[in-house]
Amino acid sequence: MMRFGLAVVAALLAGAVAAHFLLQDRGYVLIDFRGYIVEMSVPGLVLVLAAAYLLIRAAAGIWRAPRALGTALADRRTRRAGMKLTRGLMQLADGNWAKGERLLTQGARGSGTPLVNYLMAARAAHWQGSRERRDEWLRIAYEAQPDAEQTVLLTQAELQLEAGEHERALATASRVLESAAKHPVALALAARACVALGDRRRLAELLPRLGRAQLSPELLEEAAAEALRGVTAGPEVTQEALDRYWKSLPADIRALPRLLVLRARALDRLGLGDEAERELRSALKRRWSAPLVAAYGEIRTNRPAEQLRHAEAWLRQRPEDAALLVAAARLCVVNELWGKARSYLESAIAIDPAPASYALYGRLLDRLGENDGAALAFRSGLALVDGGETPLPALAPPRRGRERDEEEDDDEAEALLPGAGKPAPGAGGEGPAPS
Repeated sequence: MMRFGLAVVAALLAGAVAAHFLLQDRGYVLIDFRGYIVEMSVPGLVLVLAAAYLLIRAAAGIWRAPRALGTALADRRTRRAGMKLTRGLMQLADGNWAKGERLLTQGARGSGTPLVNYLMAARAAHWQGSRERRDEWLRIAYEAQPDAEQTVLLTQAELQLEAGEHERALATASRVLESAAKHPVALALAARACVALGDRRRLAELLPRLGRAQLSPELLEEAAAEALRGVTAGPEVTQEALDRYWKSLPADIRALPRLLVLRARALDRLGLGDEAERELRSALKRRWSAPLVAAYGEIRTNRPAEQLRHAEAWLRQRPEDAALLVAAARLCVVNELWGKARSYLESAIAIDPAPASYALYGRLLDRLGENDGAALAFRSGLALVDGGETPLPALAPPRRGRERDEEEDDDEAEALLPGAGKPAPGAGGEGPAPS
């Protein structure tokens, strides 16, 4: 504004000076061009030049008018399309999906980026339960921007997965993986579809790449566990095949507790309990985990007494760890230390009354001939499973003479140590009933 005012003042001053001189002498101009002579005063020349300038500007404006009009109309359409996109998204956020879909599709026609409108319109149709309109908007989105095929396919796979179309979602995500084998979103969608379908074979193929998938830690562990379960469940699995597949997995996948448990159980089934025990013990040193502890108590080795000593050493550091108490009880059963097993189970149930602990406790009491206590333990565990709210009587207090039983168990444990002249449990004769 200040510059404009200064320009006006300068023009007035220049005009005043020019007028002063022109009034004294208006000057004379003669133009001779190829025999044509034009005579005029200086003010007349100025007026002619000004008129010529204005005519040229007017002609140029008329020449540019159609283009300027088109640009203005396009800008107006773009602004209106942007307003409809904004209003459509607001309607979707408010739950007015039908109105939002209508606004989004109307705005797509004048939008410079119609892909966004059509993708959001597809979501609006999906939320209304119309799969036909959803797929139609996705088709139009691809036609509007063919280079966005991957984006359209990922949106389609996501919506198919939400609609329970797991096979179609897997097929759509697989199309993306054909051209981008490590795409994190496509891997996540394919893994979720495989989990829903129970397709362990396809999950096993995806597992070496699942570390790149955009999955929450819980979903990643679930998918990876399902995949490895498919690999280890078959009767034809061998140690060589298991080791080869295990080494193909990323380190962060191999460190997942549920996968370590599955590998340990597979090794145990192959008769490699000692190797499984070493791997679990090493994993527990790096990261303490209840599933790893539970698996440690289930693994059968050639040195059960030594395995029990490891568990009891951990118990001195974690005396109130219910999972560790149950694992120690299982190992006591293997070593036929019935009194210790009972004591550990009662402590575990007092800390965390889990159905599995009650079931093991019931089998132990049944093995000891305490049928009423066993029945009560089984009923207590069943009540936790079916959510029963009827209060159950407390477990019977420890029997008198428990100290004497535990002393006898200690004598039995010493007899089981290497070099004591007694075969390890399970090597022959009558084995322990509970496990």
